[in-house]
Amino acid sequence: MSHFFADDGEKIHLKISGNGPPLILLHGWTASAQEWAPFLVELNKHHTVYRWDARGHGGHAPLTATKPTVTRMASDLVNLFQQHSLTNVCAVGHSMGALTLWQYIKDRGCDRLGKVCLIDQSPRLLTDREWSHGIYGSFDEAHARHFVSELEKDFAESVLRLSALGLNVRAKQKYLENAKGWEKSRAFLQQLDSKRLISCWQSLTEADYRDVLEEISIPALLIYGGESNFYHSSTAHYVRDRIPGAILHIYEGTDHSPHQWQRERFTRDLLEFANS
Repeated sequence: MSHFFADDGEKIHLKISGNGPPLILLHGWTASAQEWAPFLVELNKHHTVYRWDARGHGGHAPLTATKPTVTRMASDLVNLFQQHSLTNVCAVGHSMGALTLWQYIKDRGCDRLGKVCLIDQSPRLLTDREWSHGIYGSFDEAHARHFVSELEKDFAESVLRLSALGLNVRAKQKYLENAKGWEKSRAFLQQLDSKRLISCWQSLTEADYRDVLEEISIPALLIYGGESNFYHSSTAHYVRDRIPGAILHIYEGTDHSPHQWQRERFTRDLLEFANS
């Protein structure tokens, strides 16, 4: 594991592999660089792959008191690009990673970016009377406040319930059965720094990138789950319709992590997009 230091002095853990044009992989909330391990054999053949444990993630003790907000993570991305002299980057963001890219574009435009791939995310997580494309289509400010209070009581179980009790029927069934995969996730989540991750979550729910979508002036590939835990297919179409020239693939039968359920297809779609 390599690393770089952000401009506030925080150490950001980073893994670099492969050879070729730069490909940045940004994981989701509570995850780590390990999310991308299944794809490396093929991606490394064509790209130099950079994948970090985002600030506040990966189980690393912090060096600073800086909260791991999405704004700060976008600044970390700036630092990464600068310190490794990266330009014309193809950047992939899953969930929180997509929000990080939108925040980066909000702050700096598409500077140093060549292409973006965004996986199963809404530009505004919270819903209201005029916005139904957020979480569940019904996750408003009151719901968000209640969720944070639940996170503070039992972080691991609350994170699991957020995914399990959403729009994906199969996920709910497996959760209620306490299937092996859920047990493994629970054990993983119980080891994390919940306080910092709650701060991160709050920054994600405060963000609104709807106005950023039309500012994306580079090629964009969108990958969404046909049975996402969080978003109806209308969210995917909303994002596609507002990013000029965006390509949308909906992986039917998959959840909030469509790339994990159809790995060969995702790898093929990403490489075809990145190398075209």
